Amino acid sequence: MTTGLFAHLAARITAEGPISLADYMTECLLHPRFGYYTTHDSIGAAGDFITAPEISQMFGELLGLWAADGWQALGRPAKLYLVEAGPGRGTLMHDALRAARALPPFRAAITPVLIEASPKLRAIQQATLAGEAALWLEDIAALPADAPFILLANEFLDALPIRQYQRGETGWHERRVALSEDGNGLRFVLDSQTLPLQTRPLQSRDAQPGAILETCPAAHAFIGEVAARIQSQSGMALFVDYGPAQSGFGDTFQALRNKGFADPLQHPGEADLTAHVDFASLARTANQAGIKAHGPVAQGDLLRRLGIEMRAEKLQQKATPEQSAAISAAMQRLTAADAMGNLFQAIALTAAESARPAGF
Repeated sequence: MTTGLFAHLAARITAEGPISLADYMTECLLHPRFGYYTTHDSIGAAGDFITAPEISQMFGELLGLWAADGWQALGRPAKLYLVEAGPGRGTLMHDALRAARALPPFRAAITPVLIEASPKLRAIQQATLAGEAALWLEDIAALPADAPFILLANEFLDALPIRQYQRGETGWHERRVALSEDGNGLRFVLDSQTLPLQTRPLQSRDAQPGAILETCPAAHAFIGEVAARIQSQSGMALFVDYGPAQSGFGDTFQALRNKGFADPLQHPGEADLTAHVDFASLARTANQAGIKAHGPVAQGDLLRRLGIEMRAEKLQQKATPEQSAAISAAMQRLTAADAMGNLFQAIALTAAESARPAGF
């Protein structure tokens, strides 16, 4: 193994012992010199994966209209932060702002805010949104509190660092990342200590030996911060990501490299690392924080309820036959049950007393 990050990881593991999967993901994705998001333009046709906003402008436009409906539900404030977490190339925000022009008072109220930790992606976003008076922040904690907000996040939660635990005969043990026996690679090992009873997730009591349980403390912390801000400054949020509607067991940790799946312990820093999102668990966290979680709803159902079929028809009215076919194909890819329509889910967060948001 010859990546620059491997040498760094090997030195760290030699000094500290096996590291958590969360630490491994953080190093691989965000290391300032060797991290995947720091060094790669990974999204789009030339990258390792393509996201919904890159498939069709309809996705970002419909989420922009969802935000317009939310702005009205919030009382049409004169100033609103339209926030995107994990904004990729800035395509979703660009399309959402274009759709917002259909409601001029809403567009006039918007201050775009992009939460992005990668300097490389931030530069791409700034080019995409050239001319927009947008703010870039590294964390939602820096979001100003002088106006309500609406947060959009597509394929953001799946890249947050997870921890994994495996059920043994005597209890749960954390899976950690260690050096291979010859020191030239990486492997999973189990921590010798069992997980204390009081820290075990509720559903873990039903697991059989060998079962793997994933948790994402960073995602729960982010939901907690959003919940606190919804209560203190007024707002709402929409998360779209991939994962099951119900909590369960299993190893969903995966890597994408060169447009295909790869061993997540190979080529550290040169592959995108993700895991499925536990929507049900995050909804419980939101509800326990005193706000209301709506969903999860399948992405296909959400987009149809928001009017993707009507939007496609309108775009096709001015399209060539080839463009019209591409629009239909993109809509199918985003909504079909055997494509992204059921694999991706959405949840919305609102104040406890709020009505159900559009699409839910």
